[in-house]
Amino acid sequence: MKINLWKVPFDVDFHPSDNLVVTALINSDLHLQLEVHVHTDSCRAARFIDCGRVLLTASSDCSILATDVEIGSTMTRIDNVHEAGVKRLINLTESTVVSPDDVGFIKDDQKFVCGSPRGVILYSWECFQCTSGVRFFLHTNDPIDAMLKLDEDTIITGSDNGIINLVGISPDFIYPIVEHSGYLVECLALSHDKKFFESIAYDKKLKLWNSDSMLPEPEYIELQQRCTPMRFE
Repeated sequence: MKINLWKVPFDVDFHPSDNLVVTALINSDLHLQLEVHVHTDSCRAARFIDCGRVLLTASSDCSILATDVEIGSTMTRIDNVHEAGVKRLINLTESTVVSPDDVGFIKDDQKFVCGSPRGVILYSWECFQCTSGVRFFLHTNDPIDAMLKLDEDTIITGSDNGIINLVGISPDFIYPIVEHSGYLVECLALSHDKKFFESIAYDKKLKLWNSDSMLPEPEYIELQQRCTPMRFE
């Protein structure tokens, strides 16, 4: 399934329980069934909170806005959250989010996974300050621009070349799933029932993928060539 957004998207998210999708657009708009003008500058991030009743958005104008999902009205606005524009929103609880500069995910509260120009990097919390706790998974020659946690051992990544890959943390493997387009993949999101995942890119389109048909069987993955983990010296 493909939806033409007509504007460059920066972020995408699924509703936690309903079949709703939201995208944050460069022209400061928020696209959620109805289109709502929420910021003065580009809308970079969007996340559902409060069981999907409230939608938080972040902007390059350094503000975070809370919008009522049902009627599209502004509930709360916080200005000057950062000195620079907010890039992402990450849910901690139903009422708490963090607004980091870069994207990362935690594995069992022990591992931190992030993208880089060279591939996927896995940090161990107990060795966060030393190189012995760092592992680098060779990906492609293209930087990793989007990441999505599928489960405790697997993530989905989006690259600069538009390719979406399935990446295993343990065991280590990389499996190309699909190509969004020839454009940089900006963001990925997973539905509440994990039946679908979606991708957005600079081609101004939102694409919805069926997880069952796109993701390979575990037995098939075991037959694929595995990447070699490397450690930073």
